[in-house]
Amino acid sequence: MKRLILLTACLIFISPLFAAFNSLGIPDSSEIRSKLQEEWFEASLETVRGKPAETYFGNTGEEFQVRMEESESTFNIFVSPHAVIQVNVVTDKYSYTDSQDVYPGDAPGSWVLVRDKSNGKPLRIRYYFLKNSEVYVQFSPSSNSKTAVSDLVIFNNYAARGVPTGIPFEKFYSASFEDIMNYTKGKLPWNYVLADKDKYINVRQMVNVIRSKLSKIKYLSNAVYDEDNNLVDIFSGKEIPAEEIEKNKLMLSSWGFLKWIADGLVEPVSNGRLKRLPLLATTVEVKENGHLGTMSREFNLFFALDWIRNLASGVISVYSGTTYKPNQSGVDVTINPFASSITEKGVSNTVTFIENSGYVIPNLKAVLYVLASTEPGSFYFAALRETDRTVTPEVKVFNQCLVLFPYFKDDGSFACVVFKDGREISLEEFCKVYSEDYIYLTRVKASDRFYPESLN
Repeated sequence: MKRLILLTACLIFISPLFAAFNSLGIPDSSEIRSKLQEEWFEASLETVRGKPAETYFGNTGEEFQVRMEESESTFNIFVSPHAVIQVNVVTDKYSYTDSQDVYPGDAPGSWVLVRDKSNGKPLRIRYYFLKNSEVYVQFSPSSNSKTAVSDLVIFNNYAARGVPTGIPFEKFYSASFEDIMNYTKGKLPWNYVLADKDKYINVRQMVNVIRSKLSKIKYLSNAVYDEDNNLVDIFSGKEIPAEEIEKNKLMLSSWGFLKWIADGLVEPVSNGRLKRLPLLATTVEVKENGHLGTMSREFNLFFALDWIRNLASGVISVYSGTTYKPNQSGVDVTINPFASSITEKGVSNTVTFIENSGYVIPNLKAVLYVLASTEPGSFYFAALRETDRTVTPEVKVFNQCLVLFPYFKDDGSFACVVFKDGREISLEEFCKVYSEDYIYLTRVKASDRFYPESLN
């Protein structure tokens, strides 16, 4: 009888008898690892290759599995916490759900020692401590001493790399996660990865409100609701002809959609909407006789960038009761949290932020993760800079807008909701489609007083 077994993506971890001894509450294997150095961590490849997986219980009742896995050039010793996954078993005659014991190597609380296959020497020790396994901390023997250096990695980007710890590498064989946080306090940017999930209520509420209204939004090029709630052409200010307006729909362009969100924030505070004309103000200065100046006479190179800067500045001006221009408001996101990136070709130096260009799309998820951690409760208007290669010379132009809502879920995992042109798109799909482009971000504080205009 053929069986199709489907594994659910969600891991259900068995609750420990007591809270683990660390501030994050992750399973702690330090007591178990303190007894495994000679038998597992320093034993030869031949010795550990012949050893079956072993299970141990820590002093708090948590179960861990110790095992070895090989790759082409390394062999890895895992000390991984017990978890349970739900398995849907489907046969020709019936189906049922069963539970299966697993020991994920990248789950929170998992510890991994990576050793060189050619000589058995340790290369690094990695600690997983969050739901997002692409975020981790690791320690390697330094090249000129017996102490370890540390790395903090966020979605293939080094937030810190090769930072000296002053601690012997072997100390990490038995160090708890709480220990390593104490060892690296002030040395690693832990604020990039540790967040309070309760600080994203307003962000999530705004997302839910926008989602509830998406079915009523219809895309219409250059359409925007002005300060008098008239549907007009964004550039000329002339009202959109009635024959172009679909009944029972909010007709919005890419830029109009973002203004609709901004107006939903400012109207409850000021009893008015943002004026259209000030949002068209130029925010980028270029030399008239230079390349960009010449191109600007034919193309509106920075329109979407100007729009999001003026929008965000308009919102903060209403919030504060003081009029701020974009260069005064502090809305531009210019952080440079990464020193290098992990690519298919190895580690490469990273220039995270580029003035008047923003961030490369492959770095966007990591940047948003850091922003969600360090600026909880904010969301981001974004302008997309694309390259038109159909003309010579190529034209790089900001001609699309979107809005991003990064936050942390109740289980601590990272999420980001993306709205573009009045539709929701996954962050992964967006990054895939626009992988060769740049994105510029402006920050806005989320609010529970968010009432975007509905249909009259």
